[in-house]
Amino acid sequence: MADFAALPGFYQLLFLHIEPISTILTAVLIWFFPGAAWFHGELIPSIESISPMDERSVMAVWQLGNCYFLLGLISTFVFRAVRDALPNNPVAQERIIGASFLALAIADVTHMLWTFIGLPESLRYDPLRWNSMVHGNITFVIVLLSGRLAWFAGIGRTKYGNKAQAVKAKSS
Repeated sequence: MADFAALPGFYQLLFLHIEPISTILTAVLIWFFPGAAWFHGELIPSIESISPMDERSVMAVWQLGNCYFLLGLISTFVFRAVRDALPNNPVAQERIIGASFLALAIADVTHMLWTFIGLPESLRYDPLRWNSMVHGNITFVIVLLSGRLAWFAGIGRTKYGNKAQAVKAKSS
């Protein structure tokens, strides 16, 4: 396996394995089993039965599944392509991963925000009553966002962009 200086250790585990598996698995659950109606019904915890979904709702949930699938594919293929194509260029690795992480971090925040706002007020501030779907959409996304922010802060890794700028400044 090629060196991946921009995503060492824990970051590699989280962003090359755990995140892609979780997003691709979500797509599979939506598309095949238990299906779109199950996913739709789990978005907000309730004991009420859910009426059958109309065709538009099914299509929207399937399309959401495709978005999850896309996120998993990007993490799986693009990040690995960066690693494999640029094994000796940690500055380039870091720039590409950083741009991807910035986009994903913005999406993390908006995803959590819309999930939180969409919850009934009686559930918003009661995480003990959240189901696994809400925890996945808020709690797990907080973990992913925290990992991205830690990566940006340079926690547990070498930051290469600053070193490249320092070398440029010295040579000027």
